[in-house]
Amino acid sequence: MQISDIQNPAERKKLIWAGALGIIALVLLWWTFFGFGSSSNKVTPRTAVSVASPVDNRGVSARPQPPPLAEVNNDVLERLRPIMFEGPVPAVAEARRNIFAYYEPPKTVAATTVVPSPTPTPTPPVLLASVSPASTYARTGDFTLEVAGDKFTSQLRIVIDNTELPTRYISPQQLSTTVPADLIANAGSRQVMARSADGKLYSNVMTLAVSAPPTPNYTYVGIIGTRRYIDTAILQDKGSKEMLNVQRGDLLGGRFRVTSISEKELVLVDANLKIKHTLPFSVSGEKGNPLSRPTPRVESDDDQP
Repeated sequence: MQISDIQNPAERKKLIWAGALGIIALVLLWWTFFGFGSSSNKVTPRTAVSVASPVDNRGVSARPQPPPLAEVNNDVLERLRPIMFEGPVPAVAEARRNIFAYYEPPKTVAATTVVPSPTPTPTPPVLLASVSPASTYARTGDFTLEVAGDKFTSQLRIVIDNTELPTRYISPQQLSTTVPADLIANAGSRQVMARSADGKLYSNVMTLAVSAPPTPNYTYVGIIGTRRYIDTAILQDKGSKEMLNVQRGDLLGGRFRVTSISEKELVLVDANLKIKHTLPFSVSGEKGNPLSRPTPRVESDDDQP
């Protein structure tokens, strides 16, 4: 067997490397089987209880002997026995209010209002189609009113504002009556219908319009005449402020006729409607009128004795 030459540098390096590798191998084997430092799993050693025996003087670990069966049964019965508490019941403090628990009133259910369905108005057995005239002026006299329709009978009467009027039966489509002046004394609307005395036959309702009559737009401001006879009245137009001299029989504005002149009033009659209008005497007339009451004219020489 050939022995390495230590004096040779190459052989010396090989020996050093071989020794280093051997040391590294030992370190790895030690770390694998034993590790380095303290282990995290500590094992608590158990202490063996040696029981001295007169027969055998060797140390033997004694195993615990189970208790007798009677003691086990008595222990179980003792544990299962109910506890009889005879002392006073301790006072328990009132539980604190829970801020998250609050009284919530029950929801009020709105009562459902049942609206009854409207009863359809029965169709009148008699038809009233029109009234003639359909309008008139208040303060006029009596006039004839005719109604047209269908299913008229001689039992029907014309009724104006619940006032039954004497009615003339003309045909199943026409009735006639005379409306008295007191029913149209004031302006407004009047309800007209045809109805029988027993109420079994009736018609629909129509309207008769009653309008306010036109009035003269004048002011009575003066008179001119003799001591025994006054024949001229002085009027002022309220719109244009024009002064007018009128006598009995004159027609103002093509509508109002002078019928009476006195120191107290002037009487005019509507030539179309035959309505009388009275104008009271006014000393100064309209505001700003420069005229005062006129001086009566001087009597003529013929009036002297």
